[in-house]
Amino acid sequence: MNIHEYQAKAIFKQFGVPVNPGVAVLSVDEAEAAAKSLPGPLWVVKSQIHAGGRGKGKFKEADAGEKGGVRLARSADEAAAFVRQMFGKTLVTVQTGPAGKQVNRMYIESGSDIEKELYLSILVDRATSRVAFVASTEGGMDIEEVAHSTPEKIVTFSIDPATGFMPHHGRTLAKALNLSGNAAKQIGPVASKLYDAFVGTDMAMLEVNPLIVTPAGDVVALDGKVSFDSNSLYRHPEIVALRDVTEEDDKEIEASKYDLAYIALEGTIGCMVNGAGLAMATLDIIKLYGEEPANFLDVGGGATEEKVTAAFKIITADPNVKGILVNIFGGIMKCDVIARGVLAAVKAVGLQVPLVVRLEGTNVELGKQIIAESGLNVLAADDLDDAAQKIVAAVRAK
Repeated sequence: MNIHEYQAKAIFKQFGVPVNPGVAVLSVDEAEAAAKSLPGPLWVVKSQIHAGGRGKGKFKEADAGEKGGVRLARSADEAAAFVRQMFGKTLVTVQTGPAGKQVNRMYIESGSDIEKELYLSILVDRATSRVAFVASTEGGMDIEEVAHSTPEKIVTFSIDPATGFMPHHGRTLAKALNLSGNAAKQIGPVASKLYDAFVGTDMAMLEVNPLIVTPAGDVVALDGKVSFDSNSLYRHPEIVALRDVTEEDDKEIEASKYDLAYIALEGTIGCMVNGAGLAMATLDIIKLYGEEPANFLDVGGGATEEKVTAAFKIITADPNVKGILVNIFGGIMKCDVIARGVLAAVKAVGLQVPLVVRLEGTNVELGKQIIAESGLNVLAADDLDDAAQKIVAAVRAK
């Protein structure tokens, strides 16, 4: 689950991480009061969407101006004017895709004098099964480009969970970021507090870009991007309360109600699979045969009739879907039970596009027989390769 920058900074502040004063603006009417509550002389007005690249982004609407989604104001009145320009408009960045995202929330923050811009993030390193820090002197830039062009400017190290963040980690960061004086003394405590926030709220990723050093040598988190491990949200109702469903795909919201792992993609073949690995293989083989998947959808190990029906409704709600591929391994669930669930879902939802079903596992022959004798427009496949070829051919024949 992702949250907005202003929400991330509120969490940072709870854990003692230094951030600049700021006020969230949830309606245009709040803009003037919010701007005047900050002392100035500089105000930074930031669009709040779940995507990066806001500063370089562009609005689709001409009346939103051409200065991007992050703007520097030199008076409270100008800050309020920027809010009115951007609020409700569609911001397109390198991470939103061409459709962009509507700006429904804003954040006005006190400006800072900046001597250095640094990059710092924390994530779960699956290679070491530990929390890892990623740091670079190239803050405020496209970190992916830095990693590609000058990888030597990125330093990564992991934290032993038995000890947590230690003083030597702070010294490692100070050296990696070329810090001295007051900033070198502060980076360790700041990073330690960020680590505590990461572990304490079960984050999956924390990014501060830029982490700045002021002329006085103070280290401040000037930005904040955070995502949480969805599997741990039951422990954090206060985090769940921060969810902004307007930033999410309607189909993904519906899928979460049925504990379905669903991610919308841009292709034409809808996929329903049990198991994340099998789902990825299904997406890969569709691309191998020249078509694009419309979604990732994992119904899980216990694919009940209710889940299958819900999955079909979500897939068919996508107008781009021209065909559906069901790829189920009958391990916990028997194939005949799954076949009946698929047919019940087809009858309940209605089917206007080709459907190919590949079953494997317990009672697979009986499952195929049930599909073959159903009288519905459902094709049975012998294996994944056969299934992919059949659905691609059916989509292209339409």
